[in-house]
Amino acid sequence: MKLRSSEPFWLVKNGLLNSYPSLQENAECDVLIIGSGITGALVANRCAKDGYSTIVADRRETATGSTSATTAMLQYEIDLMLCDLIPKIGEEGAVASYRACSEAIDKVGHLHAEINSEAGFRKKDSLYFASRRRHLKHLREEYEARAAHGFPVEWLDAEEISERYGLQNSFGGILSHQGASIDGFRFAHDLLSAAVERGLRIFDKTEFQNISHNEDAITAISTEGFEIKAKKIIYCTGFETVEILKENFVDLLSTYAIVGEQQSENCDGLKDTLFWNTGDPYEYFRTTDDGRILIGGLDDDFSNAKRRDAKLEKKALRLEKYIHKNLPDYQFRTDFAWAGTFGSTKDGLPYIGEHKDFPNGYFVLGFGGNGITFSVAGADMVSDYLRGKEHPLSQWFKFGR
Repeated sequence: MKLRSSEPFWLVKNGLLNSYPSLQENAECDVLIIGSGITGALVANRCAKDGYSTIVADRRETATGSTSATTAMLQYEIDLMLCDLIPKIGEEGAVASYRACSEAIDKVGHLHAEINSEAGFRKKDSLYFASRRRHLKHLREEYEARAAHGFPVEWLDAEEISERYGLQNSFGGILSHQGASIDGFRFAHDLLSAAVERGLRIFDKTEFQNISHNEDAITAISTEGFEIKAKKIIYCTGFETVEILKENFVDLLSTYAIVGEQQSENCDGLKDTLFWNTGDPYEYFRTTDDGRILIGGLDDDFSNAKRRDAKLEKKALRLEKYIHKNLPDYQFRTDFAWAGTFGSTKDGLPYIGEHKDFPNGYFVLGFGGNGITFSVAGADMVSDYLRGKEHPLSQWFKFGR
């Protein structure tokens, strides 16, 4: 019987990269960031670069929440197609949101180089293909909407897709010349390490029993009785923010992923492209920088961890069958399988900005399939907010929109 890991691939691949102490004394800072995942790391790196005295605190080990389970396909495409988002929020907001995500991919590349990260950032194309013939008409409308607004796309028919990639059971698709992949777990650690050199302090395994939002300051008291005083607080807590905000602003879903054994010699035709289809829920796959194929999807509309994990074995088998069916020439064998929880919003957009019930606080919640690119935009937005400036995306990413 073949044994395989049910831990996220990135945790096993990277091991324990960095370890930080828990909070064991009172502290003060300009900015307190709750959450040490990729979002918290991006925001912390920016705050430290901007010269703020910054603390990051997390109730887990650093970056071992959702970031350890991310599949880190960096796309500018939002979960809602551009042609569907335009009538929902208007052309200006829809196009601006797509452009912000596109620009974020290049910003990740610049950051990766700037901090000499070993997270394997690689620019790629992205193929969004029709998994059913009946999806073609709508996908064509999406292609025309993106082309009309200057996004670098071309249309491929089923035969072209098969010839280029060996991908079967597609009926045509949009090839975007803007995408990337990265090891999100490693990147989060590398960003935090770079920020530590600028004075960032990190406390993991630190949970707060009470956070007081006052007009002039924030006071956070840990479960062990230690206190952090801050001028501002930024919540980078992802889907767990539902524990803080009781309003209905996000749907929590369960998702599944598998990674195959190394077969570098068979990845040549796939390594420069991200793949995802028009299914609902959709499946997606990409290669890793060490010559494996990663496949994810088959999302369920519930977030119960016990129920989710009980379905992992069956979901892994379905994902494996999917890749065998669609890439019949590739000899795939599953090495890792894991499940996770993520948030989905009504318009596919994040929630970034202030909340009326949390004075001197900001939220950076990059929900959806491209949470990392939203978080890059979120770091820019926070930088503006802390300087008393508005940001052009605020009106579309705000609470109560």
